[in-house]
Amino acid sequence: MQITAEHVIKFIETVGARIKEQRDYLTQLDSAIGDADHGVNLDRGFTTVLSKLTSVADKDIGSILKTVGTTLVSTVGGASGPLYGTAFLRAGMATADRFELGPDDLVAALEAALEGIQTRGKSTRGEKTMIDAIGPGVDALKAACAAGDDFVNALRKSVAACEEGMKATIPMLATKGRASYLGERSIGHQDPGATSAHLIARALLEVVEGIHQ
Repeated sequence: MQITAEHVIKFIETVGARIKEQRDYLTQLDSAIGDADHGVNLDRGFTTVLSKLTSVADKDIGSILKTVGTTLVSTVGGASGPLYGTAFLRAGMATADRFELGPDDLVAALEAALEGIQTRGKSTRGEKTMIDAIGPGVDALKAACAAGDDFVNALRKSVAACEEGMKATIPMLATKGRASYLGERSIGHQDPGATSAHLIARALLEVVEGIHQ
């Protein structure tokens, strides 16, 4: 299975649509343990991203992802802009000059994105952040691909692991970001970053499933 630059454009469009649909929900989650702006900020960022897609529609996958990354860094406030922006920039670096990606290439891009978030945020798993959803998702995808799973099925397992990771943030004590200021009061709330990460993972699965229809 090959993911083309056209598929990547479709993925970004799908992410933008899902973020817009869930904007209020993401902001509601963020109002409990953050600055109540996660959904609004991401929606603004991806709306700007979508307006730039026509200018990169004929470019390689790396260039498309780098454009997404730089746009998010410059338009999204709070921590999510630099973190997601870095993720897309690192994924873009890993896919530079490529017009098609196989399963191994996508795994490498996602690993680069995760590493970028960890480096930029100086964070690791268990701190109630988006990493708690993304990390298990990447692990599950790598394991399923290594076991010889069909890629669509491997991605389904990845998204399921991402969802489990997202839900696992609910009982966690936040030790990073704005939520960490709440101390014990951060326990019992689902992390908004982990939630938006799950939305993005589902958008990727939606596009990949569509390739096989």
